[in-house]
Amino acid sequence: MPVLIVGADTVHGAAISHALDERSGERRAFVSDPAAADALKARSWKVAIGDVSDASHVEWAASGAFTVVFVPEAAFDPRERSFASSPAATISGRASAVSDAGVTRVIWLEDERVAGADRGFLTRVPEVASVPTHGRDPAAIATDVARFDDSATLSEV
Repeated sequence: MPVLIVGADTVHGAAISHALDERSGERRAFVSDPAAADALKARSWKVAIGDVSDASHVEWAASGAFTVVFVPEAAFDPRERSFASSPAATISGRASAVSDAGVTRVIWLEDERVAGADRGFLTRVPEVASVPTHGRDPAAIATDVARFDDSATLSEV
């Protein structure tokens, strides 16, 4: 089933993309760095390049995806954001975008920066899971994300 990583051009996003490289289903990445896009394309990923704060672009990239993985680094790092005034607004826009796109499953990478973020829009997403990141190795986080993505339902995990 199609999976999209929003923020695949971050440390955690890169680890997750490598963990999902051998998947037979469609793999998509949303990035703002053209060099990262080229590297992902070379590994047979479908890539959308854009502003991570543009909810309409995230919604378009998520259309038809089963799982969307949100990487918080892309909301907090120094990349340019033209459509949201803060990281919290970027996160809220992403949540709204995947709800509107009809995504079935969202996997949040959870750290202290997003612990209090408004995820109210996700009430319209059937399955939501959080993967803790604080003090953990990116490879271990990627393994957890892959396990969630592999499960038939999140209640199995």
